[in-house]
Amino acid sequence: MPPWLQEQEAGLVINKSLTDKVEAAKTILLELGSVVVAFSAGVDSTYLLALAVETLGPDRVVAAMGISPSLAQRERAQGHALANRLGATLREIETGEMEDPAYAANPANRCFFCKQDLFGRLNALKAELGFGAVVSGANADDLGDFRPGMQAGLEMGVRSPLLEANLTKEEIRQASKDLDLPTWDKPAMACLASRIPYGEAITPQLLARVERSESALKDLGLRQVRVRDHGLVARIEVPVGDLEQVLQHREAITARLKNLGYRYVTLDLQGFRSGSMNEGMQGLES
Repeated sequence: MPPWLQEQEAGLVINKSLTDKVEAAKTILLELGSVVVAFSAGVDSTYLLALAVETLGPDRVVAAMGISPSLAQRERAQGHALANRLGATLREIETGEMEDPAYAANPANRCFFCKQDLFGRLNALKAELGFGAVVSGANADDLGDFRPGMQAGLEMGVRSPLLEANLTKEEIRQASKDLDLPTWDKPAMACLASRIPYGEAITPQLLARVERSESALKDLGLRQVRVRDHGLVARIEVPVGDLEQVLQHREAITARLKNLGYRYVTLDLQGFRSGSMNEGMQGLES
């Protein structure tokens, strides 16, 4: 286990109930006083933003959303709608990871360079505002996965109140439902770069093709979708229960994705699984 992960685990607050954990997260936010929330419009960061606004008040909270080709426009629009619903100020932050060769080369620790760029900019925003901390929506379940972005956050002083309070993903969904947040059952949504195999260079053109491909599938009513880009091959992942729905529209989907530049369109029979690109990652971490 890397030292940064040991440090995160050592700082966890172990509580028995969801109520206790939420109160622990609130206590952390109160101690910080004012926060810039690294906001992606996902389940975790939306709940953290709601909790921060409730605990600190809207004047001491700013939601900061990183804007780059790796962010789907649907997520960008939803971010604005959610921040408005919560009464939070949203700042769009243009990020520069695409100009970083270490990121664009798409190594296994790509997320480290992305988050290093983002958190550096959010730290600058924190200083500009005179706020107490930058906070992320990392949760206790993230400790069990390959998360180089968390290492970048720890190195740059980013706090993770939900993780520190030992809140799991399931508990955050329940707490979000209790607050009537529309994201409580939102499917996991990683950045578009996660659709590109490690070692294949990331370009804005590739990311745009993935985004348009996934948008075409979502227009059919599919909520959880990944289009993994393997050059001439588009590998579609949806939950196993949605495989039949994809097959029902296979001709339209095939035509649309071929029009976007794929020669072959495939459906992954294993179904959706978060981080499936990590399955062939052995030996790529260094």
